[in-house]
Amino acid sequence: MKRWLGRLLVAALALLALVAAAVYGLNVRGEAEVAPRSASDAAPSADLVAKGAYIARLGNCMGCHTAVGGPAYAGGRGVETPFGTVFAPNITPDAQHGIGAWSASEFWRALHHGRSRDGRLLYPAFPYPDYTRVAREDADALYAYLQSLPAVSQANRPHQLRFPYGTQAALAVWRALYFRAGEEVAAAPTVLDEGDGPGTTEQLRQRGAYLVHGLGHCAACHTPRNALGGSRDGQPLAGGILGGQAWYAPALNDPSEAGMQHWRPEDIAMLLHAGASQHAGVSGPMAEVVFGSTQYWNATDLRAAAIYLQSLPVAEVARQPAQEPRRQVMELGRSVYAGHCASCHGDAGEGRPPGFPPLAGNRAVLLSHAGNVVQMVLRGGYLPSTLGNPYPLGMPPFQQSLGLEEVAAVSTFIRNSWGNQAPAVDVVLVDQIRERR
Repeated sequence: MKRWLGRLLVAALALLALVAAAVYGLNVRGEAEVAPRSASDAAPSADLVAKGAYIARLGNCMGCHTAVGGPAYAGGRGVETPFGTVFAPNITPDAQHGIGAWSASEFWRALHHGRSRDGRLLYPAFPYPDYTRVAREDADALYAYLQSLPAVSQANRPHQLRFPYGTQAALAVWRALYFRAGEEVAAAPTVLDEGDGPGTTEQLRQRGAYLVHGLGHCAACHTPRNALGGSRDGQPLAGGILGGQAWYAPALNDPSEAGMQHWRPEDIAMLLHAGASQHAGVSGPMAEVVFGSTQYWNATDLRAAAIYLQSLPVAEVARQPAQEPRRQVMELGRSVYAGHCASCHGDAGEGRPPGFPPLAGNRAVLLSHAGNVVQMVLRGGYLPSTLGNPYPLGMPPFQQSLGLEEVAAVSTFIRNSWGNQAPAVDVVLVDQIRERR
């Protein structure tokens, strides 16, 4: 018996060693030895710094790496995930707490391979699964810009992740399952020849794909995730719940959600630049993206992203017809709507564009996941103030004046009136969203 148990233990240890070796191999696959900081790293040209400043806008780096009210790029902002909170680090050129001692090669490894200067694996809340598609020349420009910033001596906050998610071993297994470093690519040019010929359109589409899947890291929010936070195979940009939040990033390949295949490229570009177009407006986390990033994209990149998003294949999604809500819920919702909503959105949900959007036929209202509607009712809806729309109107929050049942009822009423048809909103969902801060 003891001999049999001993053999079983040896076999288990051997299997564990093989798994560990495989995980290690997958985590270091393709990594080249990093070069130390050089004189060229410390003395970039003004043109390279300017290019890097624009790339930082493309990637919205400041959005995560700046805490509310804190110094730019000094870190400290928390990124909520289903596994706890990841705090963005200081990326100013402070030698102790930031990246002042990093080389361009080490910075490239962080973007491309998700590994820090000291060799630690980085958490994918930093979207290196997308940034791995960024070209080395763009990474070097971004590095040059960050090194030109004022150094801020601010210590990094430790992550608050539940066990075992805060361990390097768990992260290594996750990466072995879900992350592969991309092939090194050349950056699609920022400025392309003018014209509308097929060659130029294809160049723009390629540039748009580079932005959407790389620097723009749109898939980080707009792709569904499994229970371990890995992207679901074969479903890029098919919509997903933002980790640790109740917002739903709608599918970009489904015209019934946020797909723009039937829009004009000019309208898509306007939405990204101004935060509003004749078709839609942005709110919640996407409003932050427009405010901090896409409103600053140049006209060519806006058009490139628009052409690429317009070219996405339309997904075939089978939806079950929604059950008719209970009459009592609809009556309560009608009463709440008349008292709080109709003055802006109209008795028949017709709205008063462009300031007050219609609710009848509004696809943002009809999403299968009702979280966004509930968020808007509870916390209000605010378009970003942008260069193209500096004085946007907003919707006030009602979480202090409406109870759980009233919020659920008015959300259900809006989703099932004037020809709208969508699943009813549950009081439990409203309570869960209200409790999140």
